[in-house]
Amino acid sequence: MKLPNGPQTPAIVQMLQWVATPMWFMEDCAKRYGDIFTIQLNMPLVLVSNPQALQQILTSDAKEFAAPSNLNSLFEPLLGKNSLITVSGETHKRQRQLLTPPFHGERMHNYAQTISNITQEVIKSWQVSETVCIRSAMQTITLRVIMQAVFGLYNSSRAVELERVISIMMDAGGSSPLRALMLYYPALQRDLGKLTPWGTFLRRREMVNKLIYTEIAERRENPDPERTDILSLLMAACDQNGEPMTDVELRDELITLLSAGHETTATALTWAFYWIHKTPSVRYKLLAELDGLDDMDFNAVNKLPYLSAVCNETLRIYPVGMLTFPREVKEPVNLCGYDLEPGTYIMGSIYLTHRREDIYSEAKQFSPERFLSRQFSPYEFLPFGGGVRRCIGNAFAMLEMKIVLATVMKLVELELVTNKDVRPRRRGLVTGPNQAINMSVKGMREARVLSTSV
Repeated sequence: MKLPNGPQTPAIVQMLQWVATPMWFMEDCAKRYGDIFTIQLNMPLVLVSNPQALQQILTSDAKEFAAPSNLNSLFEPLLGKNSLITVSGETHKRQRQLLTPPFHGERMHNYAQTISNITQEVIKSWQVSETVCIRSAMQTITLRVIMQAVFGLYNSSRAVELERVISIMMDAGGSSPLRALMLYYPALQRDLGKLTPWGTFLRRREMVNKLIYTEIAERRENPDPERTDILSLLMAACDQNGEPMTDVELRDELITLLSAGHETTATALTWAFYWIHKTPSVRYKLLAELDGLDDMDFNAVNKLPYLSAVCNETLRIYPVGMLTFPREVKEPVNLCGYDLEPGTYIMGSIYLTHRREDIYSEAKQFSPERFLSRQFSPYEFLPFGGGVRRCIGNAFAMLEMKIVLATVMKLVELELVTNKDVRPRRRGLVTGPNQAINMSVKGMREARVLSTSV
């Protein structure tokens, strides 16, 4: 079987490049080999950045391609074997059906108020002339939001402890390429004591598990049909066979929502504040749009065109997720001129697709206006992936980005302190800024805050 061309360096060298500098590695391969190429990691992996090919892949999840879970086992140490990310087939379909309802409909109004309230609480502690690490602030906001949405827990001792341990665990997970390398090589996942990286992770994971299982047990002993948090909804939900989720399934889905639901959005918000304040014209236009609002309510904020464009451009230029989830070729297929045989594994490169000059002119420039002048297809702009593996929390994430940005911009005048250009780097299995982004609080504004009046 002839795979698309790719680097001829030894697999271990390619793995080290992939772990240490994945964006540079992909860009270098794209320059050499074009829209489709093969890299050698633990196995051959075909990367694609052509929108037509991506459409072919993501719309054929049940035909020519499958969305298996075996290559998602990298996430298992944290998320477990029953997470929406680590299961496939009918199990994945069942879990997705159970998890989707809490992220749609009227509940979004409740989330909107929660997001606004928590954002205001965090920024109330800021002082004029204070320097704020914007990523730390956004992590605090997004973790508290997801804690409230998932558990309905806020300011309780268990919530505070869970928030503390998860925050430490997520920060440590993205702190060095070595930790990412351990995920790719299970042989490195050895508990050599509490002071070693893997040993530390296992002990923190056990602390998180204990807190979550205790909460589940208490809910089962004292059910409250009035509660509308995601845990309560999941505990009450049954699949088409009338079966509820087990404690282990609940734990795995909750940790998935807690980890994926705050770290990624915090990163996107950090980039948004960076670009808004690095690009004066963007800041001016956004403030003008926000100042023009008659009512700072959920519907009004959600429909603001320039705010939406800023969020989209933030997710385009440095996407938090570099790749789609992997697909496996099930039937012989031609992709970008290559005949691929069953058993071939393919991933869409979101990062490369978002930087295509034939789609995004001056792709390295931050320009929200591109999203006002044109609508991009789901295969040209895909920050949340696509097909059956598209992120179920995408609407929640976009809502959170818009409300946090609108609330902070209306209430606080910030100035970028970090002078160096900030670039993306690997953080665990996703990406983030390569340095702290610090901002100075120049002043506080009086403004109407978000309401959910309709």
